[in-house]
Amino acid sequence: MIKVRPNKDRGSAHHGWLETKHSFSFAHYYDPQYMGFRSLRVINEDIIAGGGGFPTHHHENMEIITYVISGALEHKDSMGTGSVIKAGDVQYMSAGTGVQHSEYNASETMPVHLLQIWLLPNEFGVEPRYNQRSISKQAKQNKLCLLASGGVDHSALRIRQEVRLYASCLESGKSLEYSIEPNRAIWLQNITGQLRLNNTEIEPGDGVSVEGATKIRITSVETAEFLLFDLI
Repeated sequence: MIKVRPNKDRGSAHHGWLETKHSFSFAHYYDPQYMGFRSLRVINEDIIAGGGGFPTHHHENMEIITYVISGALEHKDSMGTGSVIKAGDVQYMSAGTGVQHSEYNASETMPVHLLQIWLLPNEFGVEPRYNQRSISKQAKQNKLCLLASGGVDHSALRIRQEVRLYASCLESGKSLEYSIEPNRAIWLQNITGQLRLNNTEIEPGDGVSVEGATKIRITSVETAEFLLFDLI
């Protein structure tokens, strides 16, 4: 079964320095039909104005992934990590027993556009950890690039959940096929451009869940960037 979560139906909030959309219930936005999907708990699409950001706050027992679409994000945390995550980069923080961290736009003038993703972990009360990697445009072009995985794959960030997270930049008219293992499901989050998943049209900002299928075909109607989650 394929089910579309339209961009226009996502929760939203406007804080001056922050424009955000929530695919699932988050903060003051609550929709009992969208509390998450499998182990995927949060997808927030954030645009942070120049000089803006999230001051130091606490997380625990959550797998947090940030994918920067444009601009740059400055990260600091209680593990002693300080870094700048740029467009195309993916950041991973396993909050474990607890982490204090802040995320600010690295520019005083230009916005930063990102997706923040939370996954429920398969281990609780463990030591926090942090990692990040840069992904070239070529690595994602017309193919699925593995960003993060619960398995042993040295090309991807290793996370504490049996999830495979891919990114792709698919040129207009190009197609990809993806096989789905038994009892697993797919969430596709479109970022830009128009896609067709089998016979379902997907607009920018739409999310799509797929359950009970063995294979999907993704075709770009116009050049598109998207993330694909393979979930237990």
